[in-house]
Amino acid sequence: MDTSESSSEPQTAAADEVKRTRRGRRRWAMDTRPLRRPAYRRLWSSTIVTAVGSQLTAVAVPKQIYDITGSSAWVGAASLAGLLPLIVFALWGGAIADSMDRRKLLLITNSGIAVTSVLFWLQAVTGLDSVAVLMVLLAVQQAFWGLNAPARNASIARLVPEEELAAANALGSTVMQTGQVVGPLLAGVLIPVIGLPELYLIDALALCVTVWAVYRLPSLPPLAGTGPRRAGVREIAAGFRYISLHKVLLLSFLADIIAMVFGMPRALFPQLASQTYAPYGEGLALGLLFAAIPIGAVVGGLFSGTFSRARRHGWMVIGAVVAWGAAITGFGLSGSLWLAVGFLALAGVADMVSMVFRGAILLSAATDEMRGRMQGVFTVVVAGGPRLADVLHGSAGSAFGARTAVAGGGILVVAVMLSLALAVPALRRYRV
Repeated sequence: MDTSESSSEPQTAAADEVKRTRRGRRRWAMDTRPLRRPAYRRLWSSTIVTAVGSQLTAVAVPKQIYDITGSSAWVGAASLAGLLPLIVFALWGGAIADSMDRRKLLLITNSGIAVTSVLFWLQAVTGLDSVAVLMVLLAVQQAFWGLNAPARNASIARLVPEEELAAANALGSTVMQTGQVVGPLLAGVLIPVIGLPELYLIDALALCVTVWAVYRLPSLPPLAGTGPRRAGVREIAAGFRYISLHKVLLLSFLADIIAMVFGMPRALFPQLASQTYAPYGEGLALGLLFAAIPIGAVVGGLFSGTFSRARRHGWMVIGAVVAWGAAITGFGLSGSLWLAVGFLALAGVADMVSMVFRGAILLSAATDEMRGRMQGVFTVVVAGGPRLADVLHGSAGSAFGARTAVAGGGILVVAVMLSLALAVPALRRYRV
């Protein structure tokens, strides 16, 4: 017997075992196939930096307004000041993204956001202390972001193949959710050390990295013979008509509206922290409630290999929204803070699954000449839904009590989503 052959058999068996282990790990770990595409990798890498940087500004603006006025009402007014420009320019930005090179639009808008961050820094470092200036800068920043988001999201379908869209959305969403956890914590640590103005400057520097990454992307003009030649009201209206004619797109938007409007209870977190979970410490309870959903979403993203290869995208959206509603119901019924945080974390996992497949449906079910406008509407829905939920839950919490309002909202999510799925089969039939 050849001893060299016999000695190689254990090595081959060991190598096979390593390969099987790696394959098993890929079944549940984050699906990183899109990162093999250099262009997508550049776009995604820039998101890592800006996800944290943007949250520094998101913390700094309300903190500075509160320091100037001592009024939470002014903080709320500033939030509304940024909402209208976001809605208007997201819809218009979607039409622009369908009519010009998306790479060029990303360069312009990211540069605009960076300049706005520098202006935020200048007004803070000079001690201007003007709420009006802050609100104007916030409105301008949100307008640029509204123009940027549709082009950025619509570009993904040109950078990765269709079967990797869900994985690409999982990668991007995980980074953004991580930023929502890390950014505010980092801001809280940095403000006493370096001061509030420098948070704006860090965000501006981070955006320079984004501009460089976008500059290295390939050109992304409208495909030959497609896309509108201009971006006006008529083109925006054409986008809404397109949604009305494609039920799966309409249902994907409705699924998010149902989940967010009926089932996003963040407006009741302060009341719950003060009343239901006060024995645990009001500050601790409030921080945990706000952090739980993003943390759950990050965990869902890290284990997105368990679901990102699914082909029945419609059923994944339906299941995720129902799971979100069930988790929110459990949260509303929880008298224990830790049980409540656990249910919110489960809701965050469900939200990540929903985001991944709703995003994939919008990119795969729409033609390229309409993707920008679909992403514009998506941006408006994502921004507007939670704000409507704040009004609804705040009113319901005052009328019926916080826990009753939360649990009732979760039950409504489950009932309405299942009824919609049964009544209109387009979503549950959709698959890649």
